[in-house]
Amino acid sequence: MTTETLSEIHVSYKPGLAGSKIVNSSNAAFDILKKLFPQETICLQEQFVVLYLNRANKVLGSYQLSKGGLTGTVADVRLILSVALKTLASGLILAHNHPSGNLKPSEADIGLTKKIKQSAKLMDIELLDHIIISSEGYYSFIDDGVL
Repeated sequence: MTTETLSEIHVSYKPGLAGSKIVNSSNAAFDILKKLFPQETICLQEQFVVLYLNRANKVLGSYQLSKGGLTGTVADVRLILSVALKTLASGLILAHNHPSGNLKPSEADIGLTKKIKQSAKLMDIELLDHIIISSEGYYSFIDDGVL
């Protein structure tokens, strides 16, 4: 009989000081998120970041999901939700920037948001908002009634 070697899966989560911040509005989320998007590249390269929150809307942490090019980046639903499960998050806030400065969500942005909302709901995780950031300000899906 031969012994097969299996890959070991190691799960870890180290909570930090971010948990003291409470997100109770899109503006509060933007205040946290704008610090996660480097100002020197916000007009150059699209990035996707996710905030993970507990039931009391305290921030558990953030995850830099991807960096792309001028016109897009990849947002893998499985990665977003795997981090949510790993951190035992009850809610999440999606964020990405538009290097063009245009804050209007694209059809792809709207479709992705709906897909993530439906997928998260299956695991009792609430999608609280999706925020588009530019050097000019931000757009909130929840404030605009899209979410």
